[in-house]
Amino acid sequence: MPKTNRRKFVLASLTVLTLPRRGSTAEQPVLRFGLVTDAHYADYETLGNRHYRESLTKMSECVESMNQQGAEFLVDLGDFNDGARKPAEEDALRFLSEIEARFARFSGPRYHVLGNHNMDALSKTQVLGQIKNTGIDPERSYFSFDRGGRRFLVLDACFRSDGAPYDRGDFQWTDANIPAEELRWIKEQLEDSPHPVIVFIHQLLDGSGNIFVKNAAEVRNVLEDSGKVLAVFQGHHHSGSYRELEGIHYYTLRAMVEGSGPENSSYALVDVQPDRIVVKGYRRAVDQTISS
Repeated sequence: MPKTNRRKFVLASLTVLTLPRRGSTAEQPVLRFGLVTDAHYADYETLGNRHYRESLTKMSECVESMNQQGAEFLVDLGDFNDGARKPAEEDALRFLSEIEARFARFSGPRYHVLGNHNMDALSKTQVLGQIKNTGIDPERSYFSFDRGGRRFLVLDACFRSDGAPYDRGDFQWTDANIPAEELRWIKEQLEDSPHPVIVFIHQLLDGSGNIFVKNAAEVRNVLEDSGKVLAVFQGHHHSGSYRELEGIHYYTLRAMVEGSGPENSSYALVDVQPDRIVVKGYRRAVDQTISS
């Protein structure tokens, strides 16, 4: 059976939970969540089109909007902070603490995907110790949670080809990998899930080249073979993109850091419907309707 047909068969057999809502209508979502990526916050002067300091104000607007729109959780898709100029450790920790304080104004659960710039000047342990992933072991850099009849996988591709984790700039940003242990975990999560699955990752999975996970094809095979994956939400590529491969939709959100002023921010509200996923882009982010 071709992968796309098998995926339709598997998804049709999964239990999909519809959450009751007051005054609900067919148009209201089963689940609503927020996305933001590539804030790159740091106390730096502007470089090119990256306005690092403005990400504090932009993040505040994002969080306020997500609270007003009733997002049930909020996900940062990576590069939350920036250490590319190799700041002193105390400064790098301060940058991360300041942007996390704005993110923490969100009224519901919040989650972080690790991006390469998170570890420019810090270890993974330091980053994970400064941020909060609601209800998740603070030592875990990849994890899952179930909500609204969906399983969500938060992946970590910040590993070198030799399997070593990114650590204080000891890596090349083009060398992003999902190691064997994490790949086994992904398979187990997919096999175990009674629900359709949505994936969050920083580096891209829908191609090959510098901005993509090196073993992306291997990861895609695992996602496709499960027949359960609806969509993959990604960051990293600041201009954003969208494509569909083997029935899985890959939406890359535009970066928050690019451009000056609130009009040049980017974040999104995602409504999960029984038969589709609707992405509402704010500021420069792009709308997209994904049929499942």
